[in-house]
Amino acid sequence: MQSGVIAMRPCDLEKEREIVFHSLPPGQAGRARALLEGLEGLSVTAAPDELRLQVRYHVCEYTLEGLEAALIDQGFHLDNSLLVKVKRALAYFCEDVQRRNIAANEPDIKSQQAFMKVYERHLHGDRDDTPEEWRFYK
Repeated sequence: MQSGVIAMRPCDLEKEREIVFHSLPPGQAGRARALLEGLEGLSVTAAPDELRLQVRYHVCEYTLEGLEAALIDQGFHLDNSLLVKVKRALAYFCEDVQRRNIAANEPDIKSQQAFMKVYERHLHGDRDDTPEEWRFYK
């Protein structure tokens, strides 16, 4: 491994996050759980305090930001206390960076094909400009 490079293990892409709801209106976590349980690849469990949900997902399929945005669009109210906002912002940032890093590691096929075409047309040492009849002259 190169110095300064940290390899991501596959399990680093599995996230377990907490969605925290505001206390009003009551029963939001239960309704949100019923809504989120229908999503494939997402595991949802309720916390004992009825204001929190534990969600588990793969970062390539879902993000906390996307899940929470979808819940807000459906009329749910999230907790906006300072500590929860900081945790939320940190999770959003980390997941965004991970997703960008994963996308950066995917091969760019179009760029590779363009490079191959340029290489084929470029004059370099691999071409023999000798006429065909002179190549095998002995």
